[in-house]
Amino acid sequence: MVTQKPIKVLFVLPSLKAGGAERVISTIARGMDKEKFKSILVIAGYKEDAVYSTEGIETIFLGKARVLKATPLLLKLIFTKRPDIVVGSISHVNIVLAGMSILFPRTKFVGREASVGSIMKQFNTIPKKRISFIRTLLRNYHKKLDAIICQSLDMAKDFSATYAINQEKLHVINNPISNNLTLKKGAKNATKKIITIGRLSKEKGHERLLYILEKLLIPYEYLIIGDGNEKKTIFNLAEKLRVKRNIKYIPYTSEIQKYLSESDVFIQGSFVEGFPNALLESCVVGTPVIAFNAPGGTREIIENDINGYLVDSSEEFLEKLQYSLSKKEWKSEIIRDSVIKKFISKEIINKYETIFTKLIHKN
Repeated sequence: MVTQKPIKVLFVLPSLKAGGAERVISTIARGMDKEKFKSILVIAGYKEDAVYSTEGIETIFLGKARVLKATPLLLKLIFTKRPDIVVGSISHVNIVLAGMSILFPRTKFVGREASVGSIMKQFNTIPKKRISFIRTLLRNYHKKLDAIICQSLDMAKDFSATYAINQEKLHVINNPISNNLTLKKGAKNATKKIITIGRLSKEKGHERLLYILEKLLIPYEYLIIGDGNEKKTIFNLAEKLRVKRNIKYIPYTSEIQKYLSESDVFIQGSFVEGFPNALLESCVVGTPVIAFNAPGGTREIIENDINGYLVDSSEEFLEKLQYSLSKKEWKSEIIRDSVIKKFISKEIINKYETIFTKLIHKN
């Protein structure tokens, strides 16, 4: 009897710094069936920056600050390792891999997309002189990929509407939950604790959250976790609105579980999302969520009155926040169960494995 060789999959990430793509891809790579798949994690950046575990998986750090600078080393690595499949983690990685694909006709190239592109471009901070060059690269790169994985239905619809893509190439796979998060315990807070976790950038909508909190009538403490180029703008507005005294700020922490568990409500102000990992993690620990009904994966996570509320205006947001903090009796177990059944890691990883297997055996 001939034993079939495992499918060799090379996962490419810019770094293993804290981030959604980094957590998801490292989770997928480590969790795949080791009898059927041989996973290799390739990091363009540096080992000392890693905040996610690489235990049990071959990991190669290329030691470069940017993916483009790591390209020659990555090319050499693909020639050496001869993977069956190469997986990109985010658009600029996918562009590089799409360009490489013509050199490896026997290798399948897969791109995982991380945003609703047509909305995100409204928040573009790239200098204008670089935009035309980047758009040229973006225009056709996806056609060189063998499969494109979108994190949400909205993302897939947007991608399909924006580009003339063969629908067989598009696959919707949500992000998995973190296996190390446990259900919250403890008494209710006298002063209500509200939390937001995410990059401090325009599309995340921190400013509109501050305008809502200005009108909140309940005593509260607001924890913001994250960093980004909008930090100064956000805190200047907080000072102007006289809500800064209620804010606690942490740029980065490895204790997400602790802070989510201590909070009464997670709030999200985003105008667009790919698939909001922090929001999902909040539900996993049993903390309810209030978020704007923005394009992206948020709509696939929140179930109104079960694990939170999806709202269409700032007025409705304030109303639901006030109600959630003062009257609503949230059940942590129900909140957790609502997401466990849909986003457990094993089921998400199985979907990746199915796509990879079909790609290899496709005629």
